[in-house]
Order: sequence, then structure tokens, then C-alpha cells
Amino acid sequence: MPSSQDRPAAQDPMLTDMVLASVRLRGDTECSDLHIRNGRVSAITAAGERPEGSTAADAQVLDLEGCFVIPGLWDEHVHLTQWALAANRIDLSGAASASAAVELVRKRIAAAGGASTVVGAGFRDAIWGDVPSAQMLDDATWEVPTALISHDLHCVWLNSAAARRFGVQLPADGLLREEPAFALTRELGKLPDDVVDSWVGAAGQAAAARGVVGVVDLEMTWNRDVWLRRIRGGFGSLRVDAGVYPEDLERAAAAGMRTGQLVDGGAGLLRVGPLKVLIDGSLNTRTAFCVDPYPHGGRGILTVSEPELVALLARARETGFVPAVHAIGDGANKVALDAFAEVGIGGRIEHAQFVRQEDFPRFGELGLTASVQPVHALDDRDAADANWAGRTDRAFPLRSLLDGGARLALGSDAPVAPLDPWLAMSAATARARDDGRGPWHPEQALTRDQALVASTRGRGRIRTGDVADIAVLNADPLGVPDAVFATMPVAATLMAGRFTFRGAGV
Repeated sequence: MPSSQDRPAAQDPMLTDMVLASVRLRGDTECSDLHIRNGRVSAITAAGERPEGSTAADAQVLDLEGCFVIPGLWDEHVHLTQWALAANRIDLSGAASASAAVELVRKRIAAAGGASTVVGAGFRDAIWGDVPSAQMLDDATWEVPTALISHDLHCVWLNSAAARRFGVQLPADGLLREEPAFALTRELGKLPDDVVDSWVGAAGQAAAARGVVGVVDLEMTWNRDVWLRRIRGGFGSLRVDAGVYPEDLERAAAAGMRTGQLVDGGAGLLRVGPLKVLIDGSLNTRTAFCVDPYPHGGRGILTVSEPELVALLARARETGFVPAVHAIGDGANKVALDAFAEVGIGGRIEHAQFVRQEDFPRFGELGLTASVQPVHALDDRDAADANWAGRTDRAFPLRSLLDGGARLALGSDAPVAPLDPWLAMSAATARARDDGRGPWHPEQALTRDQALVASTRGRGRIRTGDVADIAVLNADPLGVPDAVFATMPVAATLMAGRFTFRGAGV
């Protein structure tokens, strides 16, 4: 996809000439001054030096006293509405069993004294010792409609009252999977626009405070008009590439949309994203399509056949869309690679969590981007060890993808993992978190340089002529300990030379 560098300055027509004085670029020991004019980096000089031919004597000078500056960060795969909604739902991420999840829900219902519908999010049943059931949830929730969304968004556990309310057939285990789960999740998100937009606005501000300047939003809906409404309503903290799904491809094509196009009325912030195609499920739900069977049986689900995928990729090429193919299992990744090869189009594979050894070089040969979410490796290491036993040397294989020639693009898949690129980069480089467990397959780790490049659309380092999308840091991203890197203190974030976050003292 085109870089944010191809994009004009953001919506503020009163951009002020500015000098970020006494800053250190990534890898530098000496301080420099960054000169910003009309939303771009006009010059980089030694500290205190005025650029040749400069006429901006009235430029605002901010002495940042040795802070580090890097290009603004991108999260390449989010579901921003779902992320905002999850922050306002029962958090089930810490539930170690089905009974523990049910107890959290029971306590919330009792404390609330009744509710029209209860929604929880974040459970991980792949590592539970007990088995969810509709009866278990019914016993704890009485007649209160209750729906619990898994952390990977691929299944929803609901009670009988919720099944009646939303008109769905309730399986014996109470779990809807794949498309029925997606459909119900969309229904659960149908709250008043002003409520959801305010939550999304707060999520955008929180992301900006972590140095984020842009996201690829792959919400499962017709997303262009939603974002136009939000931007008209004042949203301005992030750039947004809004994805399109196959059911809306012809609508988008008829409107003249194509990947990378700025959307009229989007204030320079909204751009058409990729064509998102899901061809398999997830590890947690054991629906990721694999070459070998799971321990419980079955190989997962291929939701789009290879001939169907070939047709979709060919249509994407005709209409100017970059395909982003969701493929988690090694079987699904093979299908995706075969389809890209047959059509002769580049694009992205989203997740690429489990890949055959012989398929790694094909990413480079086909010119593909691997859009990966490193935190998932830490969240799902136990599920991977249980379901892909003896083969996890090629699970969440960041180093192997990079060595195979893939362009890496890091993201979170929020709400599956938090929208925080520092957590993603920490997981990518350390392959561990501060929980007493050692690194998981450290041979698949990236260097910090590589992680930063993969989180800044290939920029890595600020250069003259760049759009002034900048994160200002209070610590050296290449030199701090792992624990500090994961929680990197961000002093400020600028988008096209405009502050979207300004911490104390800046």
C-alpha cells in the first residue's frame, strides 16, 4: 500500500512553521533540529543551525532537550469499533476457565441489578480445562440476554435468552462460530452513533498518546461512510485506511474507489484501504485451516475455496484494490500463496501465523506483505503448543517470513490485542513478556531496528521531505531495557506537524 508520505498534510489549514530543537534521531548520539514547514520536514540540521535559505524566522521553536524522534507509528490491522466497544464490555481475558468466565458475568449481572443485554469480550476457550455450554451460561444469567465474544472474534458464547432475542439457533455448546459469530457481533455493536463515535474518539486519542499516527481499519462493515461521519464530527487523531470486504467490492468499484485513494470529505485523513478476504478461521476456535489435523480431529475450515479466491484476486486487480487475505493455518497460507501466484498480483497476507517451511520464500518471490500481530504469539503460545505440537518452530514465524523476503507490517488486530505498537514491537523482539516465562521460539525474533521499520511503513528514520508524522520519545528505543521498550514513554505525537498528543513539558 502507498505510504503516508504520499498523502497531503492533514486537515488543519493553519499549520505553523515549527522547529523541534535538540532532538536525537534513531541511532544518533548527537542532537539535531527538525524544521517543519507546511506539514513536512523541510530540513534536518545540527542543533542550533538555521537551514540555508530559511525565511521562517517566526517559526515556533520547541526545545525537546535530547528527546528521541522516530516516524509516527502505524497499526496495520485493527477493528477500531470493536476495540472501542470492548473497552466498555465485561473483560473476560483473565478467565482461566469457562466456570471462571461465567462467575465474572454472574457477579456483573448481580451488581447491575438487571440489564437489557450483557456483553463480555476476550475469553480464550482453547486453553480451558472445562467446556463451555449454553446450560452453564443459562444457570448463571437467568433470563438476562448474555453474549460473550472470544478474544479472536471468531466465536460468540451466548445463553438461551440472547438466542431468542437475536433470533439465532443455539448450538448445544452455546458457541456460534465464524460467520454466524461475525453477524451477531455486528448486531451487538448497533448502539447509537454518538455513543460509539465518542468511544472511538477516546480510543483514537489513546492511540495517539502511544505515538500512533495511523491505522488500517478492517471493521466488518461498509466503513467509508462511518468514518466520514466521524471526521465531520471532529475525529482528527489518526489517519485511517478503511478496508472493504468482498460483499461491498462492486459497490466500492462503482463509486470509483481503489486502494490508496484519498476519500473526498475525509479532511486528508481517510483513505481507501485493502480488500479484506477471510479464507479460514482462527487458532483459538480451532477453525484455522491446517495441513494436518488438530488433536481433537478436523483440519479447520476453508471458508473460501481456491477457485473462489482466484476470482476475487482477479477482480481486485481489475478494480484497483490491494488484496489482504486472512490466512492463519498452514493450509490456508498455501491456498493464499497459490492464488496470488496464479493471478500474478501482489498484496498482503493477514496473520500468517502458521506456515510450511517451503512456503516462506514464496512471500518474497510474490512480493507480498505479511501483516502480522506479534502479541498473538505470546497470548496463544499454549494454544499453539497444544494444537500444533512439534511444529511450533514455524508458528508466528516473524524471522522466517522476513528471511523469506516478505515485507513485514506489524499490527494488533485490536481488540484481539491492545492497540499499542510498543507492545507489538516488544513481543516481536523479545518473544516474551514480564511474566516469568522464558522467550517462546526466540529464533523467530526481530531486531528493534526491524520492528521499528515494520511499524512505520518502512520509514524507520525521519528524512527531509517526509510528511511530519512524528513520535517524540523520552527514551532511546534502541537502548532501553525490554520492560521500558514495551511501555515506551511517549512525550508527543505530531501528524503533518500538528500535535495530536502533547504530554506534560512539551
